[in-house]
Amino acid sequence: MTWSEMQPLLEQASWETLIMVGWSTLIAVVVGLPLGVLLVLSDRGGLLQNVVVNKVVGQVVNVGRSMPFIILMVALMSFTRWVTGTTIGSEAAIVPLAIGGIPFFARLVETAVREVDGGLVEAVQSMGGNTWTIVRKVLVPEALPSLIASTTTTVIALIGYSAMAGTVGGGGLGDLAVRYGYQRFETGLMWITVALLAVVISLIQFAGDYAARTLHSRGRGGAAPRLRLLKAKEPAAADIGKVA
Repeated sequence: MTWSEMQPLLEQASWETLIMVGWSTLIAVVVGLPLGVLLVLSDRGGLLQNVVVNKVVGQVVNVGRSMPFIILMVALMSFTRWVTGTTIGSEAAIVPLAIGGIPFFARLVETAVREVDGGLVEAVQSMGGNTWTIVRKVLVPEALPSLIASTTTTVIALIGYSAMAGTVGGGGLGDLAVRYGYQRFETGLMWITVALLAVVISLIQFAGDYAARTLHSRGRGGAAPRLRLLKAKEPAAADIGKVA
């Protein structure tokens, strides 16, 4: 197979992979972010402590994470057909990709949010901040560099999932590698596909690492010193009032 024959196939497969990974990442972030925050808030000692909710949500997330993607994709075929009207193609593959990505990203969010300094939460509470204010002003902003890194990890995982989806007609680069590289013995095209995936993953990892480092160096956690300073000043002001 010549390059002129490979090029349109690679372009079409790359576009299908981009659509699958892009939409599934968006859904995973939109649903997984509040789910991960909820796991932290509902845990013992959390702002919304609720052991039952935490256990139920945690178990659902664990089951979703533990299930191999190829099995998840087969198990969701009926649901995928109900949502998209088909079980073949890149649009159909978005459903299992998104459902597989949600628990994966939720656990990463939980880990990132748990790393936020508890003193900041206490400082906002002492100033009358409610749970929503703490989440919006402290937990998410302070964990943002880690959340960027978590999103990068999720995107790379979903690219791998999308390649597996190609083995059962999901489209994309995985489908191209199987149909031409394996079934038609076009070894050259298969290795080009592998190299293309490796380059794409490397670029995504570089961009994610750069964004996370940039946010961290710019002091997205700069609210921490200000809140600590404000908290430290309040007792001093009260002491001055007593002396007066």
